[in-house]
Amino acid sequence: MRCSARDLCGNGGRRLAAYDSAVSSSLTVRPARIEDVAQMARVNVQSWQETYRGFMSDAVLDDPGFLAARERFWTAALTDERYRENRMAVAERDDELVGIAMSGPPLDAVAAWARQLYVLYVSAADHGTGAGPALLEAVVEPEESMALWVADPNPRAQAFYRKHGFVADGAAQVEGGVREIRMVRGMQQSR
Repeated sequence: MRCSARDLCGNGGRRLAAYDSAVSSSLTVRPARIEDVAQMARVNVQSWQETYRGFMSDAVLDDPGFLAARERFWTAALTDERYRENRMAVAERDDELVGIAMSGPPLDAVAAWARQLYVLYVSAADHGTGAGPALLEAVVEPEESMALWVADPNPRAQAFYRKHGFVADGAAQVEGGVREIRMVRGMQQSR
């Protein structure tokens, strides 16, 4: 397992348990790098196509410019000062990315949580391999209060988040034509 300055390993070993299963199954979870952008965009688009088909317009999911738009997003996320407080990680197997994650400060300045999970996607072929939990632990400290938005219905993802301590708080929104519910964790530890 590799570590960096924003390191996934140096927190007194707190995050190592999540990586043990990932490493033993030939997965590596590490901080995202600019050279990962093309593969991050591929995982992002592929995951949306696998997850949101039937919920989101095929015109959006199959747009020929979708991949390039995601590449621009990930380039900005990794290089633009606006994202400096975000944490981004990737899961890879045999030099191919199979998952991506990103958390950051909440966009809502009066949010009751310290951090928001913005992205957590794992290719369908790698569901159940430990990549999801390892990515979650890579971008969120265990004691941080946090929130996320998840598609509804999306029973697999919602069950994953419940398993990791999240509960629906009753908030819902429609984003890009997809209904989402908000799930939160650790609210007693909020700022």
